[in-house]
Amino acid sequence: MDRRPINFAEKFSKFSDHWAPKIIAQMNDYHFKLVKIQGEFVWHSHADTDEVFIVIGGEMKIHLRDGEVNLRPGELFVIPRGVEHKPWAAGECKIMLVESAGTINTGDAGGPKTAADGVWV
Repeated sequence: MDRRPINFAEKFSKFSDHWAPKIIAQMNDYHFKLVKIQGEFVWHSHADTDEVFIVIGGEMKIHLRDGEVNLRPGELFVIPRGVEHKPWAAGECKIMLVESAGTINTGDAGGPKTAADGVWV
């Protein structure tokens, strides 16, 4: 067991790409992923799992079919399984996702923004 704490700033410094989640830890069947986002993502849902968004730096919106949620640093929002959503950020936003291991970032939508699964930093 590694006894060193995980430093978010150090991990974020290791990559610059957007919309490509990086795994930093695992707890049971859940991955903790860091991702830098900017601009618009795709409408998608995850049929089998909830998804947690935690904003570490910057600001973002999560568009929902019936409204939107604005998130700032230190805020968290849970998207229930099966709910369509589309993340968006005007400027670069640094977030942590907590989701079931193996969850694909584009969910049921697929497409060019689908990130490689299981990339650790």
